[in-house]
Amino acid sequence: MGGTFNPIHYGHLVAAEAARDAFNLDQVIFIPSGQPPHKAGLFVADPEHRYLMTFLAIVSNQHFEISRVEIDRAGPSYTSETLEYFYRMDPSVLWYFITGADAILDIVTWHQPDSIFRHAEFIAASRPGYSLSKIEALKSHLGADQLARIHPLEVPALAISSSQIRERLQQRLSIKYLVPEAVEHYIAKNRVYEALKA
Repeated sequence: MGGTFNPIHYGHLVAAEAARDAFNLDQVIFIPSGQPPHKAGLFVADPEHRYLMTFLAIVSNQHFEISRVEIDRAGPSYTSETLEYFYRMDPSVLWYFITGADAILDIVTWHQPDSIFRHAEFIAASRPGYSLSKIEALKSHLGADQLARIHPLEVPALAISSSQIRERLQQRLSIKYLVPEAVEHYIAKNRVYEALKA
């Protein structure tokens, strides 16, 4: 499961667990992005903060792990390079990449989109009411084989978003019950989003 995790929240965790259940996954590896190329101009917390918040959020789930592959790799964090890394680690594994349905709509603009489909299948997590016909609209850009590798999954808790949490922090509103308690305490103790309040 890739993402900026800026910050990680219960929507991410519920989506990961729902995908694990629905697709019978052995484990879910959370991959916080190092330098997300699609977030230029937006406030993104330091990669180490996002890594540690993600670790705190997943540590109690024996099926969740975390990887530093994108944080430790220099340059922009490209999904194509990350998927190739995991594929080469064990080509016998059927790898899935869990991401939001909104992000999937932009998949043709991702770095090296053709290589992405060679190394993984995709689970497109969506909130209730999200029209999955939008994914069908990718038919004009993707081949049938590629489209068949995208699997929609409706996840109720995805009504929560990281941008909503950052807005609440900026307005000095509570984020309790939107993020795990350990993440809430980490944000407060380390003043991760203090710059937003200035």
